[in-house]
Amino acid sequence: MESVRTCVGCRSRAPRSSLLRVVVQESELVADPSATRPGRGAWLHPTAECFDLAVKRRAFGRALRVEGALDTAAIRSQFIRTG
Repeated sequence: MESVRTCVGCRSRAPRSSLLRVVVQESELVADPSATRPGRGAWLHPTAECFDLAVKRRAFGRALRVEGALDTAAIRSQFIRTG
């Protein structure tokens, strides 16, 4: 049975394989497609809509338990290309 995670953008539950894991590395959000990077991760549908919702709701900071501003430029450019 596959693990189920909740998207931080749309808040819907989905199988882990259909979501993208995102972690914080030096105050910057980075994608973790293999889900092997250390640290706390947030799960997100790989769509621009869910990314925009997560940014608007400030969900990354809460989910990753990080205070202060996070740099979302690297992740945003990935969603602009694929979304």
